Amino acid sequence: MRLRTVFEPEADAEWAVGAAAYMRNQFPFLGLRTPTRRRLAKQALADLPPPTEAQLAAATRLLWEQPEREFQYAGCDLLAEHVSVAGPGFIDVARELVVTRSWWDTVDALATHTVGPLVRRHSELASVMDDWIRSENMWVARTALLHQLTYRADTDADRLFAYCRTRAGDPEFFIRKAIGWALRTYAAHEPERVASFLLDTPSLSPLSVREATKGVERTRRRRGP
Repeated sequence: MRLRTVFEPEADAEWAVGAAAYMRNQFPFLGLRTPTRRRLAKQALADLPPPTEAQLAAATRLLWEQPEREFQYAGCDLLAEHVSVAGPGFIDVARELVVTRSWWDTVDALATHTVGPLVRRHSELASVMDDWIRSENMWVARTALLHQLTYRADTDADRLFAYCRTRAGDPEFFIRKAIGWALRTYAAHEPERVASFLLDTPSLSPLSVREATKGVERTRRRRGP
């Protein structure tokens, strides 16, 4: 594999220990800082043509099979760069990756830079997100909550608020945090809508409310009286 060939000589064992500890030792690491990993990947893949949808799926699946976490990060970067070649059926590949070797680092990258663009480009996939938000797999539900994170003013607020209500009582930290993050991000554009939603939704956890309120207050300070 091209990436392993260029990654391994640059591996920093000491850095790998710290990186693994930061991720609660969920996965082994080679020990590559993000700028180094991206530079090496760009060099290694520079002479290749843009992938087809099938090639993109095969490449990311191969990267997800590798034990070291940097390969999944490289897969997320590859998807973000080439997601425009993917049709609506690619959502099944994205879900496969979300539920494989799952942790917040790759799930959040997939949600915002792969699933989000897919749904934005293929509006019929919004109904898939409606299914995902009810999933028993917390990472699938978290992806649905976060997929609009980069939509900014184009966020479908009604859908976002409905998703937050659906999972408001979820005891899982990663769901409560995602609700707060999604609302905090949208508050940068519509602070009063988010503030009203918080008042009207007492079932939200204190963590979600606290995170969302940060966004409301930050935007209000920026805009002034």
